[in-house]
Amino acid sequence: MTLQDFKKKLSLLFDDNTNTVVWKNYVDYTIWAIILISTVAIFLSTYDGVAEKYGTLLNVIDIITTILFTIEVSLRIWTIDILEPKYSGFWGRVKYCLSFYGLIDFVSTYSYYINFFIPLPLMALKAIRVARLLRIFRFMKSFRLLTTAIGSKGKELLVSLQFLVIITVILSFVLFFAEHEAQPDVYNNGMTPVLWAFMQYIGDPGGFGDYPPVTVMGRIIACVIGVLGIAIFAVPAGLIGAGFTEAMEEDEKKKKTEENVERLRLAFERKLDRFTRFRTTPQFVSIADIQARLKMNMDDIFDAINNSNHFRLVNLASTRTVDEKAEDKLAVEHYPLNRDYGYFIDRGSKVTIVSPSSLVDPGFYHFAYYFAKLAGFNYVSRELGELRPYKSFYMPSEETKENPAYQSYISDIQQLANQEDHWLITLLVASGANEPAFPTQVHFTYGGKRGDETYDDPNITIHNVPLFEQMYQEMNERLSNTYKIQCDKQRHHDTSNPKLFNRQIENSEKVNSFHVRIAWSECLWNPAHVQISQVMGEVFNKYFDGNKEIGTDADLKKPGIGYDNYDE
Repeated sequence: MTLQDFKKKLSLLFDDNTNTVVWKNYVDYTIWAIILISTVAIFLSTYDGVAEKYGTLLNVIDIITTILFTIEVSLRIWTIDILEPKYSGFWGRVKYCLSFYGLIDFVSTYSYYINFFIPLPLMALKAIRVARLLRIFRFMKSFRLLTTAIGSKGKELLVSLQFLVIITVILSFVLFFAEHEAQPDVYNNGMTPVLWAFMQYIGDPGGFGDYPPVTVMGRIIACVIGVLGIAIFAVPAGLIGAGFTEAMEEDEKKKKTEENVERLRLAFERKLDRFTRFRTTPQFVSIADIQARLKMNMDDIFDAINNSNHFRLVNLASTRTVDEKAEDKLAVEHYPLNRDYGYFIDRGSKVTIVSPSSLVDPGFYHFAYYFAKLAGFNYVSRELGELRPYKSFYMPSEETKENPAYQSYISDIQQLANQEDHWLITLLVASGANEPAFPTQVHFTYGGKRGDETYDDPNITIHNVPLFEQMYQEMNERLSNTYKIQCDKQRHHDTSNPKLFNRQIENSEKVNSFHVRIAWSECLWNPAHVQISQVMGEVFNKYFDGNKEIGTDADLKKPGIGYDNYDE
């Protein structure tokens, strides 16, 4: 296990969610217990008799709980970027330490050590440690709902406060002019009535406003201020109450959404592929099938899709050729995700499979994923992004190159391609709704112009031409003999454009790179599509990856849901 993997697993302990797996809950409950023990110990130390008799024990408890808090808070700060990426880096962690809970963690824990260098008063030190009790709020749903309610009504509360202050100041000046002549010694400046008015709102605990008005106008103004004193509590209470109701409704909606996401995930139970005998995740599940089997209505389905990055809605009609005139058919796809652009897995292979358009090509992510997995190849797939306007990662614009997701995508490809004798293979689809059906179904292109089936173009992206040609001949023979699938070289597609992503990587002149376009009729609608990907992977492995032994992953034969634990 790498340090990063350990960090990810450790971060799960600090998600502040008591509804997680049982053993993670034990960590949350242990933190609660330590907080309460620490607080009780400090409380007992305020009694002289207890402090004299059990002072040593209380000090030991204080030291032990402080050490435990130090470990917990330090690990929490270290892993916070996993739970919340906005706190990444040194300054991100500083930002976290200045947040509400971060500041409580930092001050209530590290003040113990600061005391060694800058002596603090004992009572102040203990008061700071009692602030640990506030840490329990992070686990309390009621407190989260309250803060959400206040936050949602923040603008309304600010407006009401501004109105109250302005009206009070105006009335205070009127009060001054009404009372100045009657009580010149008391109302001798404008600050006096202002102070008197605001003291009425909080009950004048210090007696600062003990000089009531005596004139008729002054008493009328005092009555108005008294009414405002009621409003200062009634209006915010009403706003917060409304916000609290909305927060509870939103919380219930969130729960339902989580349930919908889980129900939709269950639709992708792995099924036995009769050609390979592997259990594979379905390519897609139709909307009608989800409604029939899971009793989910359209609102629930769309709710799950819109609130999870692992699902998308597709129209299968776009996978048919123009001649087929297919009717629209909506379906849901479920795909793996571990990058801000999609999915990345480094299997230490000399071959990297790149699927730059899985986002927009229905069902193709499934073919590309199993292609790489069954052959043990590295895999990079784009699964996330806007569909309209679509920002292509295959032929990126200058604007797209500034996209952090694209930069991550090209960086991952670059990392894999830096290996010696590397083969970068881009998988794409062909013969969809915008294309006719071609006589051949698998199209190889390697940087030349359409129609040029030779290797004479000086800009081709293959450097070991003899090896590639041998691979091509065997591939054509195996696919033709077994599945009646025909291949071609650069007959129908052009890859000479210098803007293509595979030409953007560093040392591209040392990397063997080519594209393979597979007709949707074979990679999606052919019942043997998983086996076809397996056969193609075997041929690539034989020529490009040292003909290494391909083991059958045990997880491919186990029942499961989606892509859980596939590549761990």
